[in-house]
Amino acid sequence: MIRVFIVDDHPVVIEGIHSLLQNEKGIEWAGQAMNAQSCLGYFVNNTADVVLMDISMPGMDGVELCSVVKEKYPGIMVLGLSTFNQGLYIKKMMENGASGYILKNSSKEELIKAIHTVNGGGIFFSGEAGEALQEYQRSSMQELPVLSAREKEILELIAEGYTNPQIAEKIFLSSFTVDSHRKNLLAKLGVKNTASLIRLAVERKLI
Repeated sequence: MIRVFIVDDHPVVIEGIHSLLQNEKGIEWAGQAMNAQSCLGYFVNNTADVVLMDISMPGMDGVELCSVVKEKYPGIMVLGLSTFNQGLYIKKMMENGASGYILKNSSKEELIKAIHTVNGGGIFFSGEAGEALQEYQRSSMQELPVLSAREKEILELIAEGYTNPQIAEKIFLSSFTVDSHRKNLLAKLGVKNTASLIRLAVERKLI
């Protein structure tokens, strides 16, 4: 029997996965926690084979928790579980010892396959997660264009949530000039909108 534990701060997610797994042959429900502290408390006196670990939680997040669990209990297999299909999150989970990563919109069949795969020592990514990681790795290998000091300054202000007029007032430029810089940044970095621009800037440590 594969003992499965879940840590997620949404009760409806825990209940949903529990209902999916409770009658599954070869899988036993070990327990659940809603935050990192409760999860680590459980493992003081108990164990599990596979931990389904949410990424975004209050306090210690799943990336840090994964590192702690793998350091203290290397025999426990961690499977990242998230709504985030961004390559950076997946990469960080894997770097911290996770054996796989699946999205919360995965099918029951995909979830069960993931549990069996990582329990057997393998690596598993749900379809979308695998594609996101590959895309991130491809983009990481691409050389980014050099940004001017002014472009970096404007990029940082965009990331902080300032509008074009606010940026213009802050750095003594016209709104038209700021807008031109913003459009130039989108074109230079090959992204379509501000959200993608900020995400790329964070992932590639441009800000």
